[in-house]
Amino acid sequence: MKLWGGRFTKPTNQLVDEYTASIHFDKKLAQYDIEGSLAHVKMLKKCGIISQSDGDTIIEGLNTVAVKIKNGEAELHEEHEDIHMNVEKLLIEEVGPVGGKLHTGRSRNDQVALDMRLYLRESLIEISQLLTAVQDSLYKQAQENLDTVLPGYTHLQRAQPVLFAHHMMAYVFMFQRDVERLTDSFSRVNKSPLGAGALAGTTFPIDRQYVAQELHFDGVCENSLDAVSDRDFVVEFLSNASIISMHLSRLCEEFVQWSSAEFNFIELDDAFCTGSSMMPQKKNPDVAELVRGKTGRVYGHLMGMLTTLKGLPLAYNKDMQEDKEGMFDTVSTLSGALALFAPMIETMHVKKDNMYQAVRKDFSNATDLADYLVGKGMTFRESHAAVGQIVLDCINKDKYLLDLSLEEFQSFSESIEADIYDVLSPEAVVNARDVAGGTAKKRVEEQLENAAGMIQSNMDWSEQHLDMTKF
Repeated sequence: MKLWGGRFTKPTNQLVDEYTASIHFDKKLAQYDIEGSLAHVKMLKKCGIISQSDGDTIIEGLNTVAVKIKNGEAELHEEHEDIHMNVEKLLIEEVGPVGGKLHTGRSRNDQVALDMRLYLRESLIEISQLLTAVQDSLYKQAQENLDTVLPGYTHLQRAQPVLFAHHMMAYVFMFQRDVERLTDSFSRVNKSPLGAGALAGTTFPIDRQYVAQELHFDGVCENSLDAVSDRDFVVEFLSNASIISMHLSRLCEEFVQWSSAEFNFIELDDAFCTGSSMMPQKKNPDVAELVRGKTGRVYGHLMGMLTTLKGLPLAYNKDMQEDKEGMFDTVSTLSGALALFAPMIETMHVKKDNMYQAVRKDFSNATDLADYLVGKGMTFRESHAAVGQIVLDCINKDKYLLDLSLEEFQSFSESIEADIYDVLSPEAVVNARDVAGGTAKKRVEEQLENAAGMIQSNMDWSEQHLDMTKF
């Protein structure tokens, strides 16, 4: 007999059991289910809904069940459908019929919402820590490469030179927005739905605030219908995870390009690359490629969740069982990628000379020549046209701007003087961008200084909130 089977006259079809069961994936929620149940039982005792003796027996039994599940000693059965029913069955086997009082004043609807919030709350903290570690690894590479000049690109065409440190810091700030989105969403995850019952609350005189405090929630969900049917917090996480994955994928694409022979700007450590089964010379950036590839997987879970929810009336519907696998897989996929990223970046070899030689063999200093002519009295449109002609002449002569003699420069404009060679050097071009947020060395140093406090603040937030997950 199912725990809910009192009004049924025949057993569930085995195919229905197999199709509707979620225990093969929601067993991941076991520890959270038991933590929530322990807080619920303490509240039932406090409010006099069950006796002190019964409550103590159930608490002892739940702790025993928790140990058995953790040690792999407890069998979880598909016939009991989900982790909630499996825990309750194990409890009854452990303490007898009194275990049946555990479910007093609650439903699986508010129970599963609670478990998912507990799980996701912990996951947000862990992912935030991993993101901060990636930021720190980028920060360290930036510190070590404050004098390394890199070609900057737009449209994947050489544009203007930038410091490699500046490029790394762009991702530090990009990932900072990701951390902020996660920490901001934490307040919406950290609300207790327990006590909402199936959809309308319960007739028992429960204390929802007490349970919320026991579980370190900031408060309770204020509407029982919303409490059991809300999965916005899952959608928001999947959306944030998709943005993080997109950022990782963009950086991966650059690593893949930069490590190719055509760019040859970096070399990824052997520990984060693989070889070819056929071509002995190959060193493939497989980690970066796979992180880039798994981005589509994360996007898919977001679209799947949005599609599942879009037509559901209030309150709980069985469709919502589909909320877990995508969330679990996204947490696993994203955590796995981030855990690899920090050491991959830290061990990355930056080929400074190759970057510098690349900058000297392009026209990324052409804008500075145009600005120079503006300083000599031309309008920008006039100087733009003049420099375009100079670049075209260089291309026809297989030269670059710094290869031209002063006489060749002056054949286009007599305003050009000998100081042009200092103006067009890669170092001068970089340091001329001396505006807030620019690539000039002192501006990048400002970014580093600001980022140091930012990264430390992220670490502090994670440490402070880790206590919430300890019971």
